[in-house]
Amino acid sequence: MTSYVAAVSLVLLVLVFLCLWRAARGPTVADRVVAINVIATKTMVLIALISSFFGEGFFLDVALVYALIGFLATVGVAKYLEGSA
Repeated sequence: MTSYVAAVSLVLLVLVFLCLWRAARGPTVADRVVAINVIATKTMVLIALISSFFGEGFFLDVALVYALIGFLATVGVAKYLEGSA
């Protein structure tokens, strides 16, 4: 189980860094917003993975709050960009 969690975590971290690269180099603002949203989603999955590994339920609450904050931030940025375009 430990090697499985480590492997999945490593793959997710590599994907987060690829999304971070896309957020830095994205040709449009929309690409950057989507990349940041994907980073937030992958972070939420990592928190849920840690929750299942340690058997602690309160980490799932943290993941849920993190997901809601990421969603609201994405909607807020999209509304801001829609108004400025």
